[in-house]
Amino acid sequence: MENRRTPLYDFHQEHGARIVPFAGWDMPVQYPAGIKAEHLATRASCGLFDVSHMAQIELRGAGADAMMASLTPTDMGAIAEGRVRYSLFLNETGGVLDDLMIARLDGNLHLVVNAGRADHDIAHLRANLADDVDMILHEDRALLALQGPSAEDVLARLGVDLAGFTFMDVRHLDINGIATVVTRSGYTGEDGFEISLAASDAASLAATLASIDAVSLVGLGARDTLRMEAGLPLWGHELDETINPVVGGVRFALSKKRREARDFPGAEAIMHDYENGPQRQLVGLLPVGGRPVRDGTILMHEDRDIGHVSSGGFAPSLDAPGALGFVPPQLAVAGTQLMAATRGAPTPITVASLPLVPHRYKRG
Repeated sequence: MENRRTPLYDFHQEHGARIVPFAGWDMPVQYPAGIKAEHLATRASCGLFDVSHMAQIELRGAGADAMMASLTPTDMGAIAEGRVRYSLFLNETGGVLDDLMIARLDGNLHLVVNAGRADHDIAHLRANLADDVDMILHEDRALLALQGPSAEDVLARLGVDLAGFTFMDVRHLDINGIATVVTRSGYTGEDGFEISLAASDAASLAATLASIDAVSLVGLGARDTLRMEAGLPLWGHELDETINPVVGGVRFALSKKRREARDFPGAEAIMHDYENGPQRQLVGLLPVGGRPVRDGTILMHEDRDIGHVSSGGFAPSLDAPGALGFVPPQLAVAGTQLMAATRGAPTPITVASLPLVPHRYKRG
C-alpha cells in the first residue's frame, strides 16, 4: 500500500526536504539546514511544521459530551467555548489508548489525534458513537504548527489580532485572507499555534509563512527532539496500553471532578497509583559524556535492572545527550546516578527533573 501524502508534499520537495515514511504517510524528517539547526531555530525564533498527517475529527450533537466523558478522564463541562483540553482515551485497566486534544468551537467538539493511532481512534469512536452524535472526519483539511517565541509576532505581521488569545484557546482567525481555526498550543514546549485550514489553502499559507525571515521550516526529526526536551510524551514510548497517566507523567489530564467521581475507564487502577504512588515513574535523564542513549536501553542501579529509556537522543538546546525513561520512585530524585547498559562500556546517567528545557507557553 502506498503512503498517503499531505497537501504540502510538493511544497516539501520544492524546499529540499528529506521525505521518509511515517505512520502511513510520506513526511519531511528534515530540510537542508538539518535537525539541529531546525531545532535551535524553533527555540530561538520560529519553526513551521506540517502536521497534516494527524486526524481532525468533529463530533456534533447533544450526546457528544457524554460520549467523550465515557472514553476519557476529562470533565467535559469544564471545556468552555473557545477552549482546548489535553485528554486521553483509556482502556479498562487504565492504560492509554492514545492522547489527543479536545476543543470546543461553535458548540461542537473538535478532536486532533495522533497519525499512528488515527485508524484505531476512529474505530474506537465509531464503536462508541452515541445515537445522537454525528462524527465528521475532516480529511479535506490540513494542519500547520507555528512554534517558537517569534510565532506571535509572525502572525501579527500578517495582521492577525491575537488580543486576549492565550495558551489552550481556540478561535476562527483570518490569516492573510485565508479562513483558519487556530489553537494556541503545540508540541515543543514553546509558545505557538496550530493552524487548521482547507487543504486547498495549505501550500499558499505555508509559502507566506516561510517567506518571513523569522520562520524556519522544520521536519519530524526536530519535532521529536523538541518534544523530548520539553518532557512531552509520545504514544508508544511514554504512553501505551500498559502505561497509565500517573506512570506516564500526565496526571494533570485527570480532571478533579472525574477523580472524585472515579467514573472513567480504568479509574480503580489509575486512582490507586494517583493516591499511593506508582511503582515506576517518568523522569528526565542526562547521559554523562557525548554518547546518546537510545530508546529501549536498560537502566541499571547497583548492577540491577531498574528501568529503561523510553525516548533518547541528542538534546540540541543542551548541546548534550538527553532522554526520558522510567525508574522506581525511590530513584526518581534529581541527581540520582544510574548506569545505562549501552554497547561496550555502560554509560553513566543522571536523573533530572522534567522538563529538561523549561516551557514557555503564554498563559492567561
